[in-house]
Amino acid sequence: MSRVLYHPVPPQRPVIKFFRSWTPSLTLWGAGAGITALYLLSVTPLVKRGFLSKLPVIGGYWEDKTPASDKPF
Repeated sequence: MSRVLYHPVPPQRPVIKFFRSWTPSLTLWGAGAGITALYLLSVTPLVKRGFLSKLPVIGGYWEDKTPASDKPF
């Protein structure tokens, strides 16, 4: 004769399953949104000086090498 066993499901299991299934997708979308925002804002001086010029390897690309005499402001 078979026995019916009850296995209680903890309340956090569906939440963990939900986040485990959505984490890779949300990570990729977040990284894509961040890269897109940096690309679109890379023309603003605040982003150039504050973030892009301080990157370790490629920061020299965004350094302002214009002499002070050639800057209008």
